[in-house]
Amino acid sequence: MLVLFETAAGYAIFKVLDESKLQQVDSLYKEFETPEKANKIVKLKHFEKFQDTTEALAAATALTEGKIGKSLKKVLKKVVAKEAHEQLAISDLKLGGVIKEKLDLACVHSPAVAELMRGIRTQMESLITGLPPREISAMSLGLAHSLSRYKLKFSPDKVDTMIVQAISLLDDLDKELNNYIMRCREWYGWHFPELGKVITDNLAYCKAVRKIGDRTNVAGSDLSDLLPEEIEAEVKLAAEISMGTEVSEQDIGNIKHLCDQVIEISDYRTQLYDYLKNRMMAIAPNLTVMVGELVGARLISHAGSLLNLAKHPASTVQILGAEKALFRALKTRKDTPKYGLIYHASLVGQTTAKNKGKISRMLAAKAALAIRYDALGEDTNAEMGVENRAKLEARLRQLEEKGIRRISGTGKAMAKADKYQHKSEVKIYDPSGDSTIPSTSKKRKFEEVEEEEEEAEEVATPVVKSKKAKKEAVTEVEEAAAEETPKKKKKKKKVEAEAEEPEEEAVPEVAVTESTEKKKKKKKKKVKEEEDDE
Repeated sequence: MLVLFETAAGYAIFKVLDESKLQQVDSLYKEFETPEKANKIVKLKHFEKFQDTTEALAAATALTEGKIGKSLKKVLKKVVAKEAHEQLAISDLKLGGVIKEKLDLACVHSPAVAELMRGIRTQMESLITGLPPREISAMSLGLAHSLSRYKLKFSPDKVDTMIVQAISLLDDLDKELNNYIMRCREWYGWHFPELGKVITDNLAYCKAVRKIGDRTNVAGSDLSDLLPEEIEAEVKLAAEISMGTEVSEQDIGNIKHLCDQVIEISDYRTQLYDYLKNRMMAIAPNLTVMVGELVGARLISHAGSLLNLAKHPASTVQILGAEKALFRALKTRKDTPKYGLIYHASLVGQTTAKNKGKISRMLAAKAALAIRYDALGEDTNAEMGVENRAKLEARLRQLEEKGIRRISGTGKAMAKADKYQHKSEVKIYDPSGDSTIPSTSKKRKFEEVEEEEEEAEEVATPVVKSKKAKKEAVTEVEEAAAEETPKKKKKKKKVEAEAEEPEEEAVPEVAVTESTEKKKKKKKKKVKEEEDDE
């Protein structure tokens, strides 16, 4: 059995002398405790040394990717092909498959082989002759540095780490500038408070303060290179009638130093923004065209890298930056957010509130395609981004113009909406409610009330009589029950005859009520006739 062993100095091929020892995996490490024991197990057959660090780096990168490098292919053809009947022990299973496919060599990878590799590594200096230990350590260190540098600088144009750092620094500068400017306005406001109201621009304010100093110097100073003529006249007028307090020259000196810091930071911020714009156009040109430099840089920074951002679906890109609102909405079972960092893109900003959700969804879908094209594509042009942005702008115009088309028919004609007509019932004003004068006289009203009371008394009297008749009938029935049994039949007949009398009396009651209703009708007719006569 042959063993392929990779080192930082070159490739080594060993011949296994005693293969029976490989069966005892747990005790194999004992055979490599000393160089003498190790030489009894394996023997160096061939060593292919690397010429320089560049060749070592190429071989190492090929091995990490599971490919056969030029030097390895050369060694395998020269040495192993002569003994093709023997197996080749390797440490990487993927590399073994490639070797078997291209060179038709039988490769072995097992726990015993891994333990054998570990033993060879412990006694490498004694097993590989003609290679001093100092040279091996120097080659290992050089290869480690080259490999790490290669991984960092895989593509210098695609280094998105610079974008992440630049956008973070830009945000920090904005915060610091805001704090410094507010402090400067508040500090100098004690001396010249009117200047802050006249000059609204922060940078122009700091430059004016640095040039003016004490407000008594405003009349003799020339501010035409900083301010327009109208504002300069207002500043000079305000300085004459200022209500500020007097300050010392030392205070003015510190305020001027603060203004210098603000101006320097502002200049550096503009320089950093230009750098960020150039880096974004170099690394992600299509994403920059779609959403802009700042929004694209913030998306990359939020995801960690351009490759991580390319792995996100369009729905995640849409709400990236609004994770807190998303999880709060899911917890409370309310509507999820429609946009995150992508809200600050120009396409979303110029739409109405009604269409912001639609445009952000479409923009996220196209931006996800642009991100993948930038991260994984070989071209560096922005043609795809320009084309997709034109489609989105056309769709935006269609939404803004409310271009709703018919589903049926040709689909070319615009949908017609009927003109709205307000239909309501017209109510006529009733002027009778305005009059406070009663329609009938008070005397007639009193007469009608008295007549109604009399009629009510007449109706109530027959009812009382009927109640009395019923009471008498009940008393007679009780007396009849107290008499002897033979006389009961006669008494019952009397009770039945007396019970019929109230029924006969009820008939005149109905007649009485009918007569009262007739009287009421006659009286109403008389009242109407009298009103007509009047």
